[in-house]
Amino acid sequence: MSEETYIQQLFAERIGGANYGKGTAIYKFEKIKRAKAAAKKEHPDVELIDMGVGEPDEMADAGIVAKLAEEAAKPENRGYADNGIVEFKTAAAAYLKNVFNVDGIDAETEIVHSIGSKPALAMLPSCFINPGDVTIMTVPGYPVLGTHTKYLGGEVHNVQLTKENNFLPDLDAIPTEIAERAKLLYLNYPNNPTGASATVEFFTKVVAFAKKYDIVVVHDAPYAALTYDGLKPLSFLSVPGAKEVGVELHSLSKSYNMTGWRIGFVAGNPLVVKAFSDVKDNNDSGQFMAIQKAAAWGLNNPQITEKIAEKYSRRHNMLVGALNEVGFKAEKPKGSFFLYVEAPKGIKGGQRFESAEDFSQYLIREKLISTVPWDDAGKFVRFSVTFIAQGEEQEALVIDEIKRRLTDVEFEF
Repeated sequence: MSEETYIQQLFAERIGGANYGKGTAIYKFEKIKRAKAAAKKEHPDVELIDMGVGEPDEMADAGIVAKLAEEAAKPENRGYADNGIVEFKTAAAAYLKNVFNVDGIDAETEIVHSIGSKPALAMLPSCFINPGDVTIMTVPGYPVLGTHTKYLGGEVHNVQLTKENNFLPDLDAIPTEIAERAKLLYLNYPNNPTGASATVEFFTKVVAFAKKYDIVVVHDAPYAALTYDGLKPLSFLSVPGAKEVGVELHSLSKSYNMTGWRIGFVAGNPLVVKAFSDVKDNNDSGQFMAIQKAAAWGLNNPQITEKIAEKYSRRHNMLVGALNEVGFKAEKPKGSFFLYVEAPKGIKGGQRFESAEDFSQYLIREKLISTVPWDDAGKFVRFSVTFIAQGEEQEALVIDEIKRRLTDVEFEF
């Protein structure tokens, strides 16, 4: 038996087993990538406007970069960070207090750093999920917690986020049999991709639901500080009883333009934090201490995020206005840098769009505007206001160009 043949037989069932790599399905983001390449080849003189990228378009604040350089030069920061340094945990606790009015977080026992939120989501199921256990997820959404639940032999129950329910999950619609078997409930507000924000009333209901069914709540909050138009940043941990039932994941990736720095933290229930820390200790050796210290400096200067939010708010205003002028029914979100818009049924007297993916492909190939489609709970496309533009004048030019490209067709909704 050749080396290639026997290795093919050894892959774990969780990633496809002996059929790993043989599937012919093309995933959504690969389809987008291919469509972008084809559009650029066919229209080499037209600039592709990428409204699909879900990461900041600017560098981290100069003060954070300077702090990294300063700390990276210190020999005491060269070693393993393990489960983190006191300076970062203290800054994270202060950040929760100053920005979200969260009182009573013990920096030592109720906060631990993570190498971004994604690894934290990937590791948390290892603390709780046995074969047959259930994780409740929202769709559309970020699937990592569910992916690792399945890796461990657990099951995922999806709850749709619909426009009719303000893109909040209907907890009452979850079958009792599912709720009784569930160990984890994943939430994400402000939400990716819908841009929806949670309320104190909703989080209060979540706490009651978790206590009724003995469920751990995992609130993924990377956009929590990016809010607009008078909406104050809201933490799940600010709601009475939240710390008894779960944890909140924060990241500096979106709120501080630090995606590649890979730094965030898990805060909340001390038992969950302890369990996560133990699992984490068997997965990584911690983030570089200089990055933790630079991140701590950032957390102690939340005005950096406020300035970033002002930019996204301005861009949202312009994009919503432009889309509505050409027939869409776009509504500015109260948080995140995502604008979630219902896809048209087609072009009057012409092409039909059977799915959001059809429309997204049309936008890329015919209009050279890239978005991300979502068909999990209705036909929607996600625009991101993290498009490349230096300053307000360039922002206005990009938005005007989008409007120009869309004015020669009449969409049917």
